[in-house]
Amino acid sequence: MKSLLLTNEYPPHVYGGAGIHVQYLARELARLCEVEVRCFGDQSEPEANPTVHGAGLDTSGYTAPAPLHPVFGALHRCLDFNTRNIDADVVHLHTWYTHFGGILAKLAYGKPLVLTVHSLEPLRPWKREQLGAGYDFTLWLERTAIEMADAVVAVSHETKADILRLFDVPEEKVPVIYNGIDPEEYRPTFDDSTLVRLGIDPSLPYVLFVGRITRQKGIVHLVNAVRHLDPGTQVVLCAGAPDTPEIAAEMESAVAAARAEAPGPIVWIRDMLPTPDKIILYSHAQVFCCPSIYEPFGIINLEAMACETPVVASAVGGMKEIILPGETGLLVPLAQQADSPFEAIHPAQFASDLAAAINSLLRDPARCAAMGKCGRERVLETFSWAEIARSTLALYERVVG
Repeated sequence: MKSLLLTNEYPPHVYGGAGIHVQYLARELARLCEVEVRCFGDQSEPEANPTVHGAGLDTSGYTAPAPLHPVFGALHRCLDFNTRNIDADVVHLHTWYTHFGGILAKLAYGKPLVLTVHSLEPLRPWKREQLGAGYDFTLWLERTAIEMADAVVAVSHETKADILRLFDVPEEKVPVIYNGIDPEEYRPTFDDSTLVRLGIDPSLPYVLFVGRITRQKGIVHLVNAVRHLDPGTQVVLCAGAPDTPEIAAEMESAVAAARAEAPGPIVWIRDMLPTPDKIILYSHAQVFCCPSIYEPFGIINLEAMACETPVVASAVGGMKEIILPGETGLLVPLAQQADSPFEAIHPAQFASDLAAAINSLLRDPARCAAMGKCGRERVLETFSWAEIARSTLALYERVVG
């Protein structure tokens, strides 16, 4: 068996959960079969397993509107993926950026197609701010790839329900295979000097956020919750890579307003930190907060739980399957049920509810510690990359057979 993974993110160019997923899945699959990765970038590891081939991009000749550049750039790279001969038994896609490459591989090479859904474009309408009319193309591209794939992997049961509701796909073609974590890498690790280097006061308890500055991640709701936190609470925002200049400006304004009313310091780390530093931040945090308004899985919650940190998260998507309320953290519902995440949010109420959940844990350090221990136990029991790789290989064997 040889698997070809197509991905926009791959080390060292990883900025989100999908990239982390491919990084660890490729590593574990390579223990079981031959693996090739084709990705966006300048990576090149032709002699390893997995072999890695990056596809570069020159946009200097583009005269199309700037929001369309990511779309056309993805198509160019997907063509490059296919002009290199494909000798794998199965092609496995990750994110819409690679869907055109998979469509070509299935039609031109006759390869079985597996597609993992890390998020669904119809449920991310804010992407129009980033892609303009290119968003309409990504909607069409995603639908085409999903409905012609031989298997569509959902990373949670709620994601599976979304796939079946939004697309014409037989249920038997949609297995659920969770994301995972490496608990040997992500484990409690403490170093006050790293906190000081990053501008964090080790003597003050802090609430941590890790993620990109996007509508989806809901970071502005956490920033708006800061004014409701107990006195002396420090907030650490490890947040960068804004989707658009407009979102970046909104974040700047929200943080400035929060600092004027904050009961403690707000530390904003704008760089994407290396994993060892990130693990130290998770480990020292009293509470990790994930206020996403849409989250098919939420791998950052596993990272925090593996470091024995309790999680306060919005009650959406896969996070309802990761976090055991009252045992490994707390879930905060959106203000109301609605088809659109935007419609479901009552911003002021959600911010207040987030703060109330965070405060309830900060006031009870013993409960925090117990939840942290339970969280790591849950990670060890349920979210192993080795088991995920075995399930993925079994899926390949089914679609190839």
